[in-house]
Amino acid sequence: MNTFLVIVLLGLMAMVVYSLVRGIVAFLQTTRRDIDNGDTTNLRELQLLQNKMMFARIKYQALAIVVIVIILAAGR
Repeated sequence: MNTFLVIVLLGLMAMVVYSLVRGIVAFLQTTRRDIDNGDTTNLRELQLLQNKMMFARIKYQALAIVVIVIILAAGR
């Protein structure tokens, strides 16, 4: 049981890193030129992707905390 939960925890940690990196890449793609030119189409899509990745990261972090609590509770 503990081994399974550790594997799940590692998977969730990988998903946290993936969503963080993907959100940062979307953030970096919102260039100064897009902001200055007022190109709202590309800018809006990237902002939506940033928000989506932020909420995904928070979700995976919360699930990882739940798994850690279960591991600690099972260890008692």
